[in-house]
Amino acid sequence: MEIAKTFDHAAREKELYKQWIEKGFFKSTPDEREPYTIVIPPPNVTGVLHMGHMLNNTIQDVLVRKARMEGKNACWVPGTDHASIATEAKVVAMLKEQGINKTDIGREEFLRYAMEWKDKYGGIILEQLKTLGASCDWDRTSFTMDEGYYQAVIDVFVDLYNKGQIYRGVRMVNWDPKGLTAVSDEEVIHKEVNSKLYYVKYPIAEIEGEYITIATTRPETILGDTAVCVHPDDERYKHLAGKHAVIPMVNRKVPIIFDTYIDKEFGTGALKVTPAHDINDYNLGVKHNLETIDTLTNDGKLSEAAGFYVGMDRFAVRKQIVVDLEEMGLVVKVEDIKNKVGYSERTDAVIEPKLSMQWFLKMDTVSKPALENVLNGEVKLIPEKFINTYKHWMENVHDWCISRQLWWGHRIPAWYGPNNKHVVCKTAAEAVALFAAQGITVTEADIRQDDDVLDTWFSSWLWPMAVFDPTIFGKEDKTGNADLQYYYPTNDLVTAPEILFFWVARMIIAGFEYQDKKPFTNVYLTGIVRDKQGRKMSKSLGNSPEPLQLIEQYGADGVRVGMLLSSPAGNDLMFDEALCKQGSQFSHKLWNAFRLVKGWEVDTTKTQSEANKTACDWFENRFNEEVANLSGLYNQYRMSEVLMSVYKLAWDDFCSWYLEMVKPPFGEKID
Repeated sequence: MEIAKTFDHAAREKELYKQWIEKGFFKSTPDEREPYTIVIPPPNVTGVLHMGHMLNNTIQDVLVRKARMEGKNACWVPGTDHASIATEAKVVAMLKEQGINKTDIGREEFLRYAMEWKDKYGGIILEQLKTLGASCDWDRTSFTMDEGYYQAVIDVFVDLYNKGQIYRGVRMVNWDPKGLTAVSDEEVIHKEVNSKLYYVKYPIAEIEGEYITIATTRPETILGDTAVCVHPDDERYKHLAGKHAVIPMVNRKVPIIFDTYIDKEFGTGALKVTPAHDINDYNLGVKHNLETIDTLTNDGKLSEAAGFYVGMDRFAVRKQIVVDLEEMGLVVKVEDIKNKVGYSERTDAVIEPKLSMQWFLKMDTVSKPALENVLNGEVKLIPEKFINTYKHWMENVHDWCISRQLWWGHRIPAWYGPNNKHVVCKTAAEAVALFAAQGITVTEADIRQDDDVLDTWFSSWLWPMAVFDPTIFGKEDKTGNADLQYYYPTNDLVTAPEILFFWVARMIIAGFEYQDKKPFTNVYLTGIVRDKQGRKMSKSLGNSPEPLQLIEQYGADGVRVGMLLSSPAGNDLMFDEALCKQGSQFSHKLWNAFRLVKGWEVDTTKTQSEANKTACDWFENRFNEEVANLSGLYNQYRMSEVLMSVYKLAWDDFCSWYLEMVKPPFGEKID
């Protein structure tokens, strides 16, 4: 066989991967061997491969291939997440280009378009993972909106509702005015921004010519103020007990209240209270029985309740109201400040705290096993530095807002009858029967299903179980099928620290709730991929290379080596394209070593020389020494060091020393 002089990664990698798939090398079914299981963190169905995916999936591939080499029955389950907010936004934008408005075509027609979009564009990332060399069992590919998976999510909602864990109520939520939906606390990204602090005078109703000055970063919410609050120990304001302030422009008299919540040192020590638009103000409003006036529409414009600037965008109003207040002589001063502002992780819109009727999951009791089993080491976080962060979040967990005002997703199985009374069940027929049990006679035509869908994470928290047996959640017997019994709990989870609470904690909660077992043993938390300057890679900064172009240039193996050369667990990876070139050179080095050895002719009758015996003994000892070293490094998930150990063994000990030591003289055969 003639061996090419240079390694052509473009041809060889594609051909090898094709052979692996055709021969079923990645397929797994339960047998007598020890299982080793990884479930992929399902990328958004809208997603395309980025550097974080490359790192994450390379590490998973290393672990699963190592397990196969150890003789384990390795199963790596791939799949995608339906990504409610991101996918709906893509479909809405696509329809807009065609002159179609989502609300004009109705839910069913919209969902038809969404499924068509998903079938055409969704799952591109899985094909890209094949280019990366990911050795998943592709026959097991799951999608969080597959019919069986869909039913699993609905079963869980009904079950938790019947257990009293899910409830519906008006609460202050994080509202995304662009996505037009509530989002959870974990989906809000707090960014430090340049802002202005406006000092505004509020007249005192009972004392002519006297004002109380408040400082606010959000003057557009003044129109919804229903109190002014000061600290009870603040000597400056004690004489205002029982008095009222007059809200500028609307001339509404509101009480001056006293509460220790106030920070006397911030601003003027006086706080405008807008219960409809701030969580702390809302809590003050509940405590002091204040009126609530919602002055914003769902899309971030001023509502009729504001009385002024109706229909104007909130940020345009912020500028205009300051001009108008200045003309009235009520603006004392304006300061430049830096403050933290919450942005929607999905749409990057500035979040508005908003009172809204939503569905919630009580987290106080259901989350306890998930905390205990991380603290006792049953589930290991790697590196351990994340345990304290996890502990703090789990000990201060809030009820989870699980409803989203979208159409793409798992529709909430709640049914409304007369007087807005509701029942929770899977079908309209069941709902009619449940209403009848309450003495309410209705037909299916008389009731309507809740319009909202469930938070995407409410489906993906079932992932390690539902990918094997989605039917268990609606049954009393949760034993599950042969796959679930064999592969669950899984072994390793490789994911990013930023979804430790979004996803990891919630999977642990669901695992103990529905299997009374952990969903995985080890959670390997990768770092963030940054450029050489330490900046997070992003398309907006223009510092993120195109992964597929890197693979085209250096080969999948070259890029994977480049990623892993600098990826210590939990620490950020300073990516340098030169490392991919180094990885590519490593592939060529191994290819040249292969060519060299295949070029030697063997003489089986030739006696082994003492020099060759010494060389073979030395390398065998060196090899075994490194295998023992590698086991220790793997156990500590020190991937960069594993790679460097193998790299040096191959390049230095094998190629530079061993092959040179045993190489026969020119023209001679080798023993």
